[in-house]
Order: sequence, then structure tokens, then C-alpha cells
Amino acid sequence: MSREPTKKFIIFTDLDGTLLDYSTYSFESALPTLQMLRERDIPLIICSSKTRREIEYYRKKLGNSHPFISENGGGIFIPRNYFEFTFYIPLFIVEVENNYHVIRLGSKYSDLRAAVEALRREGFKVRGFGDMTVREIAEIANMSTYEAEMAKVRDFDEAFIFEGDEEETQRLLDAIRAKGFNHTRGRFFHILGDSDKGKAVSILIELFKKKFGKIKTVAIGDNPNDIPMLEMVDYPVIVQKPNGTHDPRIDIPNVLKAGGVGPEGWSKAVLALVSQID
Repeated sequence: MSREPTKKFIIFTDLDGTLLDYSTYSFESALPTLQMLRERDIPLIICSSKTRREIEYYRKKLGNSHPFISENGGGIFIPRNYFEFTFYIPLFIVEVENNYHVIRLGSKYSDLRAAVEALRREGFKVRGFGDMTVREIAEIANMSTYEAEMAKVRDFDEAFIFEGDEEETQRLLDAIRAKGFNHTRGRFFHILGDSDKGKAVSILIELFKKKFGKIKTVAIGDNPNDIPMLEMVDYPVIVQKPNGTHDPRIDIPNVLKAGGVGPEGWSKAVLALVSQID
């Protein structure tokens, strides 16, 4: 009996609290698994709320040369010549910028900043990264000033903090929607346009299908802003929060709950899935 051809494995991953430790941003415990992925030529696609510059910084540390998705699905960056075919994405313009083909899904950052300023005039106590100094961002996000500088250079998504109870929070989210924007929540609140991680992931999945034929897809996250990404793949995985629990707000069919916090859980899940599917 002939064996069905092996399906190419594609992994999409969040960074903060998932591949990166929540407090130290370390991925040391995942190093052996990352090496295994490189040896097997399994694409690892970063899909994060982080900015392009932040992701490029971590891609270099990770030795990663694959496409990536920035700012909660706002932009897709595909290294030039990564796909050996010409591609067209309906409804979106594919721009060539330096060493990338760039697909913009998100709103202009200037429009998001204007919306934040309008919310503040309406009485909401919101402060976006655009309102903060580099040092302030470094302190609230527990990162170096160098990383905070990269986090402040935004294209498609404004991260912000908000002071208010649950009722005030709901009023804020309603006001964001009334202005024609969407929102999501990870470590910070985010205001963004008609984009999310799932839409960006679905575009790359189609490109990988064209490249490899049959594929199997995995996504790994830890926060509700990962839900759209998790819903797009064959194997959705969530890792534990620092307190050892899985986020109860992530309630989707067939989600796999990794036994471990951050990169430890990430590594266990990847190893188990690769061995199961191979």
C-alpha cells in the first residue's frame, strides 16, 4: 500500500508569554526545539503584537529567515524571493520595501493616534505608546530602552493603557468601535483597523499551500488577541500563563493546552506535535 505523501508542517507563533518568557523575554528553554525546527526545515512564522523592528530584532536572535506578521496582523513581511512565484493578494496591494514584499492589512498609525486623542477628549483616561517616552514604555513593559525604542516605532496598531473599571472599559471599547476601529487585548489594550492575526495568517497559509501543496498548520499563543490566529489552523495550542493556568477566555474547539509556562510549554507542544504528525 502506498503511503500518503508527508504534509509540510508550518508553525505560527506569538512571542510575548509564548515563545518568549513573560518577564525576561528569554527563549532559552526552547533552544533545542528551535534547532530541531531548523534541521527539519519547518517554517516558524512569528505572528505578534510587536512592531516590525522588534520582530526583526528577535528574528536575528532566533536565526529566523521566514515571513512574519507584525502588530496584531497589521502587516505581513515576506522576504524577497522567499516564494519562488509571483503572488497577488485580492483587495490588498503588495509593496516592495527594502528586502521585503509588504502586505498592509491595518490602518495608518496616524489615524489610530487621532482616534486615541479623540477618546481622551471624550474623557477616557487612555495613554498610548505615542504619548509616552521611551523610558516610560521600558518601565511599564519591563524591557530595555533599546527595545522600547523599537516598540515606539509603530505602523498599524497603537498599544495603550487605560484606567477604568469594567463598566468604563466597556464604554471605551464601544467608543472605539463607534469610530470605525477594532480593539484587542494582550498585555496592553490595542486599537487597530480591520485587521487581526487570523486574516494575516490565512493569507500566508494560502501562499504556503501554493509553495508546498499539502500542509499541516499549527499556531501557538497565550492571550485572547491570539484567538483569530488559533482559529485558522489545524492544531491550535495555548501555553500556560505565569500562574500556571490557561487563559479561560480562549475557548475555541479542539484547542490543545500545553503543559508548561511560556517557552517551556511552547517547546513541549511543538515536540509532541512534530513527533505525532511525522
